[in-house]
Amino acid sequence: MSGHPHYSKIWRTVQLIPAGKVASYGQIADLAGLPGRARLVGKCLGYVPKDLDVPWYRVLRSNGQIAFPKGSEQSQKQTGLLQQEDVAVFNNRVKLQQFQWHPNLEEMLWKLEF
Repeated sequence: MSGHPHYSKIWRTVQLIPAGKVASYGQIADLAGLPGRARLVGKCLGYVPKDLDVPWYRVLRSNGQIAFPKGSEQSQKQTGLLQQEDVAVFNNRVKLQQFQWHPNLEEMLWKLEF
């Protein structure tokens, strides 16, 4: 894996988000053992290798908002991918109370890397 030494850890954490769920950049940073590094998560998701299946579109701002400008091509793509997984997107935003991923104990103990 190229780039920053933490990129592969972030990508593996994002891969654990189940279909139909979302997480925030900060949540991914925390779960990857990188508290306070939400911006690194955002940057990292821009460098996912094409041959690696990372559901980047499941990661949002802490208020549930899509990070891309409303109406932009990237925002429309992310909205479409989320809606394919039955995640409701209204006004470029997802209700985190309804769709946020909360890893269970098994995921916390055996799948996440710190």
